[in-house]
Amino acid sequence: MGKTLFEKVWDRHVVDSVEGGQEILYIDKHLIHEVTSPQAFDGIRKRGIDIFRKERIVATADHNVPTKDQHLPIKDYLSRLQVDTLTQNCEEFGIELFGLGHKYQGIVHVIGPELGITKPGMTIVCGDSHTSTHGAFGAIAFGIGTSQVEQVMATQCLLVQRPKTMRITIDGELGKGIYSKDIILYIISKLSTSGGTGHFVEYAGSAIRSLSMEARMTICNMSIEMGARGGMIAPDETTFEYIKGRKHAPEGEKFDKAVAYWSSLYSDDDAVFDKEYTFSAEDIEPMITYGTNPGMGIGVTQSIPTKDEVKSPAALAKSLEYMGLQEGEKLLGRKIDHVFIGSCTNSRIEDLRIVADYVKGKKKAPHINAMIVPGSKQVEAQAIEEGLHEILFDAGFELRGPGCSACLGMNEDKIPKGEYCVSTSNRNYEGRQGPGARTMLVSPLTAAIIAVEGHVVDAREFINDGELV
Repeated sequence: MGKTLFEKVWDRHVVDSVEGGQEILYIDKHLIHEVTSPQAFDGIRKRGIDIFRKERIVATADHNVPTKDQHLPIKDYLSRLQVDTLTQNCEEFGIELFGLGHKYQGIVHVIGPELGITKPGMTIVCGDSHTSTHGAFGAIAFGIGTSQVEQVMATQCLLVQRPKTMRITIDGELGKGIYSKDIILYIISKLSTSGGTGHFVEYAGSAIRSLSMEARMTICNMSIEMGARGGMIAPDETTFEYIKGRKHAPEGEKFDKAVAYWSSLYSDDDAVFDKEYTFSAEDIEPMITYGTNPGMGIGVTQSIPTKDEVKSPAALAKSLEYMGLQEGEKLLGRKIDHVFIGSCTNSRIEDLRIVADYVKGKKKAPHINAMIVPGSKQVEAQAIEEGLHEILFDAGFELRGPGCSACLGMNEDKIPKGEYCVSTSNRNYEGRQGPGARTMLVSPLTAAIIAVEGHVVDAREFINDGELV
């Protein structure tokens, strides 16, 4: 019997099996940031040991960094303490750090791919749930807890239970105005936030293969939002071309040799998955969430479900009360207060280009606060080089410095209580973007159009003969 993509990569990294069904998994790359690493460093000190393979660790500051005046000392005490502690720990233990002010600083799941650190066939972990982003390259990537961060620092291995496998196939051609964010929100709306629990998901099909690498990252990023351990996409020519020439990519004959191995990373025809789902790309429309978890999503022209249409009427009622919405209501036309474009889900140069392409020559609605936070200093620099910053500024958008920002309501980047924000981030939990904030998840294009119109719209109505109008 053949193997799945997941099994090929996982089996190659199993050091040993232990009683009880767990396995010792070797970790190729360990990404760390300022929030989940301090206790792990302290644990290493208390053990009186050094970090086993420090060259396998890359650190950056992203969660607690301000996105305004990044050249000045951080005002918030806790944020400053965490960022300073990361700097001190990396200096003490000899860890490579892309801290504030560094040309490679940025969100950990943005800088890994753009620097060529992320490669097919790797195992990658980080003390952050959205580590699944890196699975877009055919890597096994997943989030770990602080005690596991310490475990990897000490041994470069993890004691883990092998997940089950799932394949989600999306075949067909995506309609106009439909992006990868719409695909993953559609999938989660169908499978729920627990539909992937205990599984590693492989995304396949013609619609997936048609996507750029940055779009694939968006899909794998949100695998965690349906309860999955992680997501993967088999590498192909799109993957190889993306990696080629990047800072940490192999060169010359080494690159050719790497591609030969990477090309073997796909699920065999006779591979068996524990679960399989198939969806049609033609059924996906621009998506928007109405509730307080990413599974509460609908096509933008659809109505919010009624209590008779859901499995948990009480949860629906609680969610709609928080959001100030009614069952059976349509969201089209609802006034929006804020637009946030950023996070490890949608803050790459491709996302900024999509926004700039639409808002060029236009102005945001006067009542809208529109904030764009690039995923890294490299994204920021490229946006400036391409003149996107001028287009965004002229349209009334505020382009800030890189960081996690309003995705999780850090520092001053919070949405006021009771106000609505359409966001390209990954989570819409109660208080996620600030106490009482009301979040609706959308694609970058939908967010850009809403910023100009001032209310919820169907992005397809602003496309004529394939061109944005």
